[in-house]
Amino acid sequence: MFEMMDRDGLARICKLEVHGKKVETPLLLPVVNPNVGPIQPRRLQEEFGFHGIITNSFIISRDEQLREKALSDGVHRLLDFDGLIMTDSGTFQEHQYGSMDVDPLEIVVFQRDIGSDIGTILDRFSEPDFSRDKASEAVEKTIERARAAAEIRDEMWLAGPVQGSLFEDLRMSCAQDLSSIDLQLHPIGGVVPLMEDYRFPELVDVIAASKKGLIPSRPVHLFGAGHPMLFPLAVLLGCDLFDSASYAKFARDGRMMFPDGSASIRDMSDLSCQCRVCSKHSPEELKAMESEERESMLAEHNLHVCNAQIRRIKMAIREETLWELVEQTCRCHPKLLDGLRGLSKHNEFLERYEPLSRRGALLFTGSESYHRPAIWRYQHRLFERYSHPRTEIMIALPESEKPYGRTHAALTAKIDERTNAHFIVLSSIGPVPIELDEIYPVGQFFAPESDREHIQPETRRLMERFSHEQQYALAVVWESDETLELLESLTSGGGERFDLDRARVIAVLSIQFGSRAAIAIEGKKLSFIKSRRTGRIRNVFVNDVHAFSIRAHDGYISLTNEGARLLHSALTWPAYRVQITSEAVPFIEKESNVFAKFVVDCDPAIRPGDGVLIVNSDDKLIAHGRSIMNREEMLAFKRGIAVRTRSSITAGKNCEEPERGAIDS
Repeated sequence: MFEMMDRDGLARICKLEVHGKKVETPLLLPVVNPNVGPIQPRRLQEEFGFHGIITNSFIISRDEQLREKALSDGVHRLLDFDGLIMTDSGTFQEHQYGSMDVDPLEIVVFQRDIGSDIGTILDRFSEPDFSRDKASEAVEKTIERARAAAEIRDEMWLAGPVQGSLFEDLRMSCAQDLSSIDLQLHPIGGVVPLMEDYRFPELVDVIAASKKGLIPSRPVHLFGAGHPMLFPLAVLLGCDLFDSASYAKFARDGRMMFPDGSASIRDMSDLSCQCRVCSKHSPEELKAMESEERESMLAEHNLHVCNAQIRRIKMAIREETLWELVEQTCRCHPKLLDGLRGLSKHNEFLERYEPLSRRGALLFTGSESYHRPAIWRYQHRLFERYSHPRTEIMIALPESEKPYGRTHAALTAKIDERTNAHFIVLSSIGPVPIELDEIYPVGQFFAPESDREHIQPETRRLMERFSHEQQYALAVVWESDETLELLESLTSGGGERFDLDRARVIAVLSIQFGSRAAIAIEGKKLSFIKSRRTGRIRNVFVNDVHAFSIRAHDGYISLTNEGARLLHSALTWPAYRVQITSEAVPFIEKESNVFAKFVVDCDPAIRPGDGVLIVNSDDKLIAHGRSIMNREEMLAFKRGIAVRTRSSITAGKNCEEPERGAIDS
């Protein structure tokens, strides 16, 4: 069982249950050597809180004593560990030391027979420097072995690693083929050399290509990723599990791990860490220990640091601040920062999993912040979905405090008295029509003022494109009152007068639900209830019926039943629809949530957090709600909530009670 409980983009917190053993991802599986190790498996569980480990079935199978005990008593009793045990097959050893006469099916049978919770196929390792032909051969052999192994796995979960060297199309096609096989988990293989050589930009491309091809309802394991400074970036890319013996290897070499790197105990004069080891011992005391005791102490420290980093990542996912954590962590090493900056080439993929908005502000930590998927989406939707009000003039205003409309209110009112104009703010993230100044991320980002000069060329390029595509009669940059005098002399004053409230509803509908959504209110009377404190629109009435509310935290629209009906009439299938099975309809009519297993189909444009229309097989509107998953996830997962139902249409009630005192527009 694998069920998503919380998320922030591709990153997710999931329940994973295998053979009654329950864990929560993101999860680190410490590597346990069945022969020797600084910390016994039972201690890993009882003292450190690790409820899953990984060990090597090949090593067990080649040691006669271990083999007999594992077959007779099972791997859990062999290791004295009653939590989740995953076993590797010896692929890396075979690759490192050459052919070791390992039969691909025999090693799977052995893992099954010793009671592994998750076994691994004997895939074909692909080095980063492999030629395309050699990498293709490794992929073909891996898929062939995965198909054969799936036939004999019985109740054991089976992991099929994604191979393909650095060839992104091979990685993606390998992932797609593996997704069609009866496997339960997908490690990303062949990446240890990339991590050892700090080739993080290539690692990012490999993970992204693998995720693009993998079915999203299966956990993804990043083989050999054991350093805490890499965890946040890997989780951001959708990795659920990690394993590594680094905690022990580093300790053996006298090295201590930290969230931002590692250091040798020989070079340390103080310890800032507050783990149990560091809080009780000074560097001098650790240096004075016998090597075996010191190794054990440093291994404990390394595990505490890794565990704390995983907990920190989970907190960031729940608080929707993982991007900030990743950007801060990646500054610990230039190569890691290069990897982070390489994410922008995958924005089209990342955006599909990006939430409509986040609860908090989007805090810029550096130049790479300007390339986040949320900003890429805003720019993309602005050019694809937005149409300006039918005014003659576009006036570009300088960036100011947010919200722009309130800051520039006196200026826009003065201009509006004398000429017919529409206002665009020259924002750091691109052109912002004044009526879109409250939506996420426009109204919620905070960037250093010192960055504005650095990004001016891109801002100028976007503004030139916007003014060209929107085709105003005249476009000018506001400089002073002389600009207004010039406009009066050059324009006729014709065209529609700019109505900010109506324009806001039309623009937000278009950006949120697509350019056709504005048809829902075309030719209809609008009236509003506004906040007495801020003047912002709270509720929107269409022909005197409460249809929409504009959320204060992200500026987007929440639907009432009337709003859902209007949108359903304006948009054609499959726009923002989630189609459910007939058996689910009675439950949704009672306002139960929509579970993924009951979704038949849905709009590919749906993103997590979107308002959606819940319909039956005849496109009859049943209810509306907020999506938790995108299309790929809804159709892949068999457990978990796909849509949180907001209100049932057939229940005959509106989901919000409007305030009194509507303002006509």
